[in-house]
Amino acid sequence: QVQPVDSGGGLVQAGGSLRLSCLFSGTIFSINAISWSRQAPGKQRELVASIAIRGTTTYADSVKGRFTISTNIAKNTMYLQMNSLRPEDTAVYFCNAAYRDGTSKWGQGTQVTVSS
Repeated sequence: QVQPVDSGGGLVQAGGSLRLSCLFSGTIFSINAISWSRQAPGKQRELVASIAIRGTTTYADSVKGRFTISTNIAKNTMYLQMNSLRPEDTAVYFCNAAYRDGTSKWGQGTQVTVSS
């Protein structure tokens, strides 16, 4: 499987919005779930949102009601719509594709910076 390509990060003011995109490889027959994680400086990487191939979504408590994960399987693309951004959302965001054979692939990361 090919490394996912994530994009869409940038600099935004608090209260603003961004949409991240992730182009991943695989099909509904090979993928278990795809997800977004983030890592702020000096902190561990944390799971932000995930979507199982059957459609079940999960969110970190800190982003519930503000972030929405979605996917277009036909285009092998996943999105993370981020609204009402806060300075504490500042981090490098990584997409991940987890496959049924037990392997997973991380994207290279995209920087999101929220100014106060």
